[in-house]
Amino acid sequence: MVYQQELVLSPLPRGFHLITGIVLQQMPTFPESGIFHLFIKHTSAGLTINENADPDVRTDFESIFNHVVPENLPFLEHTLEGPDDMPAHIKTAMVGTSISIPITNGKLNLGTWQGIYLCEFRNRGGRRKLVATIYS
Repeated sequence: MVYQQELVLSPLPRGFHLITGIVLQQMPTFPESGIFHLFIKHTSAGLTINENADPDVRTDFESIFNHVVPENLPFLEHTLEGPDDMPAHIKTAMVGTSISIPITNGKLNLGTWQGIYLCEFRNRGGRRKLVATIYS
């Protein structure tokens, strides 16, 4: 069986945000076992799974990504939407736009220190739409 629903996240500032709780609040009860797939419908924000305890990890992610893909690179051609836009597309390509998590005993089978991140790469990304799919 397949269940699917669209989730909408309120605008978040640029950075890496732990959204596990927000996602779970919008989902129905999970089946006993299956796969939970989450996809973001944007090209300037991504999804990943990482550390859910120490917020310094999210700050460090932001710093590293900005160091690797800085704004205002002189050779970029796609600049009409602002200096943060093309770097956001590149960062999204690096992180990816979807994640899959096993469902075990009716719960997401994440590791002890794992959580779902929204990686917001725009200064003002706005509301973000996600598609959640449960395969059971």
